[in-house]
Amino acid sequence: MSIEFLLTTLIIVASPGTGVVYTLAAGLSRGARASLLAAFACTLGIVPHLIAALTGLAALLHASALAFMIVKYLGVAYLLYMAWQSLRENGALKVEPGTDQRSALKIVVDGVLVNILNPKLSIFFVAFLPQFISPGDPSPLSSMLELSGVFMAMTFVIFAVYGVFAAAMRERVVSRPAVMAWMRRTFAAAFVMLGARLALTER
Repeated sequence: MSIEFLLTTLIIVASPGTGVVYTLAAGLSRGARASLLAAFACTLGIVPHLIAALTGLAALLHASALAFMIVKYLGVAYLLYMAWQSLRENGALKVEPGTDQRSALKIVVDGVLVNILNPKLSIFFVAFLPQFISPGDPSPLSSMLELSGVFMAMTFVIFAVYGVFAAAMRERVVSRPAVMAWMRRTFAAAFVMLGARLALTER
């Protein structure tokens, strides 16, 4: 495994995106446990893209403009839904003292959907990871799984760091209604911008 792969993966994972924004929101509104659940959910949302890449579905997504557009606009719609939920006092940024079983399940489902509905992830596994597999590799499938495992592990760790940091700032935020209102608007705007960026994304 090359240092170039590790550095490139670190840059990709650490760059603010839907998963990072979602994990930060979970940490600020529900605490450290929720942020770890969100990080886990976003990581879990990578698995379908990996499976798609291994079975050739990602290549179809890359080749078919219609399939790519369908998944892309489903993702845009879901990000706009997350923005709307962020603005509501009883929505995604509802402040809760803890994370019960029902809210924990919702955190996981939302986190998985945030990543599943991002077609660029599937193309990432088709176009990016194979660059780090030697043409003469006797077991390219094993190498692909190894690189994917490292990518997912790095995703979970970095997202968890983001989320736990947000949770540490939680007490300073939730005790101030004006700050909470500003935070809701900020996260809603972030989801809208991410949706707009996804809408403008080409294959």
